[in-house]
Amino acid sequence: MNTVPDMSIWHLISNASLIVQLVMLALVTASIWSWTIIFQRRSLYANARTRADKFDEAFWAGGDLNTLYDHVSRNSNLQGQESIFRAGFKEFLRLREKGADGDAVMQGVTRALRIALTQEQMRLEHSLSFLASVGSTSPYVGLFGTVWGIMTSFIGLAKVQQATLAVVAPGIAEALIATAMGLFAAIPAVLAYNRYASSSEALLTRYETFADEFSSILHREAHSRQ
Repeated sequence: MNTVPDMSIWHLISNASLIVQLVMLALVTASIWSWTIIFQRRSLYANARTRADKFDEAFWAGGDLNTLYDHVSRNSNLQGQESIFRAGFKEFLRLREKGADGDAVMQGVTRALRIALTQEQMRLEHSLSFLASVGSTSPYVGLFGTVWGIMTSFIGLAKVQQATLAVVAPGIAEALIATAMGLFAAIPAVLAYNRYASSSEALLTRYETFADEFSSILHREAHSRQ
């Protein structure tokens, strides 16, 4: 009497070949790390939009820039427009105290704003490349595990005298689990990357627009005092 093979997921994984198990482990690790990045990026972008709205309200309220600068400088965790504003206005005050002319002041301010924008871009786009890599490579890694598992199954099949579905099915099933894991890791990573890349681009556009408008304000201020 033929016994029915155990086809549970855990049994198939535990009895898979070492190469297939390593592939599965790599995919599970990549998936866990991807979800960690997804939740972390979600919180970061939501917080960045909230802080940008609050700063816009304070900046365009028409108050004194020195007062706003003192208030912003007291915050040790600057980011977004706050960081850009502080970098630009700090350089503006430093050069003006040295008696630099308007053009020299604006050259320094433009350089400071550009550096601050670059730092914000790096902060917003951090870890997105990992999501892109997981989304693009995980299906192929899973497919490699599947091909290896099927190859191993057929090699084992050649050693038995009677080939039946009960003999072939476990090996094929455990191999296909690797493909399923690859897709499970890739799909959320691709969706998250597309969404967060769009969010990052929108925030950077907002920061660049603010930097241009702030630079125009400082330009008028620098040349009006010459």
